[in-house]
Amino acid sequence: MVDAVEIFELGEAEEKYIGPIRELLAQLSSSEVVFSLDTLEELVSSSNVHLFIATCNGNVCGMLTLAHYVAPTGRKLWIEDVVVDSRLRGKSIGRSLVQCAVEKAREIGGTLMLTSKPARVAANALYRSSGFEQKETNVYRMNV
Repeated sequence: MVDAVEIFELGEAEEKYIGPIRELLAQLSSSEVVFSLDTLEELVSSSNVHLFIATCNGNVCGMLTLAHYVAPTGRKLWIEDVVVDSRLRGKSIGRSLVQCAVEKAREIGGTLMLTSKPARVAANALYRSSGFEQKETNVYRMNV
């Protein structure tokens, strides 16, 4: 049972978050993700990155990253790496994380975007119900 859900922007890199974040990333991606204290430090020290953590009864149960930059066509904000522990999905934790990101994005200003695989049916429904509109585009990727 989830009694107390708290969402906050992580402001300091602490070792206690590394294990829980690794566990969440393993649920998000089938690819191996290397996540270290150095990675966390880089995230939280950047003024262009906001890492939101959800805790349930004091334990990390979800996260979301909001990143932004200025392009010639204006400020772009991206929601990345949204994940809620699989044992706690369907309890509006993801919705709360997205709402926090949208509020922060409104403070910053610009165009807020995200991508989601079509197979992530619940996530796509969440994004549509949160006010996001599907954009017809192709996403390309290159590991460098």
